[in-house]
Amino acid sequence: MAVPEPELHRVCRQAWEPVLVRARRAVIFLDAASAEALHWGGGGAGELLAAGALAVRALSAEAAVAATAAVRAAARVIFVVSGALRGGTAAAVRGVLGQGAVRHCVLVTGGEAEGGGSAELEETLRRWMGEGGCAEAVLRGPPLLAPVSAELCLLPALGALLPPLPGPSGPGPGEVGLSALPVELRAAVRGLVGDLDALFTALGLREESFAVGALSRVLAAELASYAPARNRRKMATSKASIVFVDRTLDLAGAVGHHGDNLAEKILSVLPKLPGHKTDVMVNMVELTALQTTDETCNIIAPGCLAQPNDPAAKALWESFMNLKQKEAVMEVRRHLVEAASRENLPIKMSMGRVTPEQLSSYVQLFRNNLKALENHCGLLQLVLATVQTLKHPQTSKWDNFLAFERLLLQTIGEAEMPSVLNQLLPMIKSYNERTKDDYTCEDFLVLLVYMYSVVGEIKSGKELDTAEEEVKKALVKAICHEPEPSPLIQKLTGCDSLLNVTSQKATDAVDDVFQSLRDLSRARAHMKQFNSIHNKGSNTHQASYKPLLKQVVEEICNPDRPDPIDIEHMSSGLTDLLKTGFSMFMKVNRPHPGDHPLLIIFMVGGVTVSEVKMVKDLVATRKPGTQVMVLSSALLTPQSAVELLFATDCLQPDTNI
Repeated sequence: MAVPEPELHRVCRQAWEPVLVRARRAVIFLDAASAEALHWGGGGAGELLAAGALAVRALSAEAAVAATAAVRAAARVIFVVSGALRGGTAAAVRGVLGQGAVRHCVLVTGGEAEGGGSAELEETLRRWMGEGGCAEAVLRGPPLLAPVSAELCLLPALGALLPPLPGPSGPGPGEVGLSALPVELRAAVRGLVGDLDALFTALGLREESFAVGALSRVLAAELASYAPARNRRKMATSKASIVFVDRTLDLAGAVGHHGDNLAEKILSVLPKLPGHKTDVMVNMVELTALQTTDETCNIIAPGCLAQPNDPAAKALWESFMNLKQKEAVMEVRRHLVEAASRENLPIKMSMGRVTPEQLSSYVQLFRNNLKALENHCGLLQLVLATVQTLKHPQTSKWDNFLAFERLLLQTIGEAEMPSVLNQLLPMIKSYNERTKDDYTCEDFLVLLVYMYSVVGEIKSGKELDTAEEEVKKALVKAICHEPEPSPLIQKLTGCDSLLNVTSQKATDAVDDVFQSLRDLSRARAHMKQFNSIHNKGSNTHQASYKPLLKQVVEEICNPDRPDPIDIEHMSSGLTDLLKTGFSMFMKVNRPHPGDHPLLIIFMVGGVTVSEVKMVKDLVATRKPGTQVMVLSSALLTPQSAVELLFATDCLQPDTNI
């Protein structure tokens, strides 16, 4: 059972209220994370335009130059930023104000500037505007959320957040505190704690904090001891448990292809909407008279998955998230047939297997009927997303990945890591040797992350070093022979074209990858209960992957309520500490994550569609009546998880000033 949708809608709307009441005759600039939150939960740009805004623009110096005429005609300029005014965001705001056309500006921000409140922010804005400028800084209430489904909300501002991997001789998880984190990660933790407190204030919650993993422990401790949160908990009446879980404890779940889920495949194979980390572009040419097979043709605006203002499309998207692929595709046909019938379109209903060609033929019926197109535009975007995904060559590769991952699980159970790597070696082929069914360099990175995450701590030695060196050489050769480096390879090597990719750069990049893989294999070394995500199998059972998140939720829902070993409770004050201490000597119930009617799982570093469905189904089966909400920083696909691990300098200082 999810948190009631009207509640979430109210909270999302509340976050945009300061913008909507000031939107009349304003030009509004949004940073990327704010735009993504508006797209999923704020009604889209149309909501701001309906409130009287003259224009809605991306927050960048380039966009400011393009919008100069609109800015001059506007009564005010509103900047909506998802975090504090610092780094690249501050540079972009300063770039817009530096044009000299703005006389009245409003900054709607989620956090105070470092070392300053509203008065200091307003002073900074006036200085950037020049003499005679009027500035207003508004500190937003709830955070900017992207409600992707009934159970899942993302905080887009934290898309680059990933728990650091344990180094060869780094501090143990018990030793990591806020002060031990890098500066930028520290700022992200403080920002997230403030956002969660604001969200729980809007929902009227009194939470108990629990953690699985080192960064989660820091987050839970900070939230428990955060002064405004302690004051809120004294007044709030609705009880909840929030359990933070580190993504890096189980990256196999993020890069694996276990899910038989249509939403997961759509998000994995279709290109991302420009400036967005979650939503995708749906090619809408099929609904027009434009005849082209050129996939790069951008005359027609793309469709997308987020349809917050269309109940029928929203219901269909929920079925994409919650049903198996075959059932979801049948739902697509049912919705399409019902829509065509309502518009009196000449549809011929056919039973049996649903094919992309059949769905395309139904879509064609809407093409020349403007009223029908307008009435069912959201639905048609989801239908075309389905058709394009089912036809996509990467979708047929999904089953190949799944079969190979199952083989890896079996092999890992029977042999040592060097032997597994040696079996992988002949499959790494250069561009000229590959067929369409062979794995690319990026595909091998996905498989390597899966292997090293599943296997856990590896016995190091000469044999492992030799096997890794051979795989490294093969990968370096393949990278150097790519005719056009992919975006991931560009980020790994720091080279934007083949001419810049040298053997040394490729070698350095692959060495870094394998160092991260070794660190990843140690991620669960300190765990006692959740130390393994691999069932080795037996004579009667195949080896299998057992998701860490599933183990955590099963432990939370255990009717015997044993004291969790690896789910650590973070006390918020003396009473909790005394309760924990007395429980060692007396029969006192220690706080347990299954105690409360609302369970919030926060995956720190991203979550997948399959994991959200698994949490929902487990809680519904094992603890019926408990509401569940999944919060995270990103919705991951296998490719985006690999990019987050290898190619993102996770939350490095933003020095673009």
